[in-house]
Amino acid sequence: MRVNHLNIVTGNMERCLAFYVGLLEMRVTFTVDLTGEWIDRVTGLSGAQAHCVFVNPSGGGCRFELLEYRTPQGEAIPVNSLPQTLGLRHFALEVENLEAIYSRLHDAGFTAISSPVTVPFMLVDGVQKRLCYLHDPDGVIVELCDFRKPETL
Repeated sequence: MRVNHLNIVTGNMERCLAFYVGLLEMRVTFTVDLTGEWIDRVTGLSGAQAHCVFVNPSGGGCRFELLEYRTPQGEAIPVNSLPQTLGLRHFALEVENLEAIYSRLHDAGFTAISSPVTVPFMLVDGVQKRLCYLHDPDGVIVELCDFRKPETL
């Protein structure tokens, strides 16, 4: 078994793509409009219509399925943007240079929950993790992280 994709529902595809493609440098691999009986059945929504864009991280790995429902439209639930809310709360993107991408996002107006933090213990294979959390344009928690041997910190 392996993870095939992550789904993120957005209220504004243009804004979402500006974040994932423009700032995080993912690439668009597929675009399609979803309509018809099959999407109604799989979602349990009557008259579902959505715009779907697949994006892939530049370093490979799991693709992201970005969906903007045209009908019926959803709404943001603020408690879902809190890290302690039950259920799937965040996903992590391993980056090459955490400080550089953190600065790029900060310069673009994204406020991280914290600046990069070093985890105070070693992980498997003697590496240390640095990370920060931030929210994407729709309030999804994104963890940015990198892993280093202690001598490179």
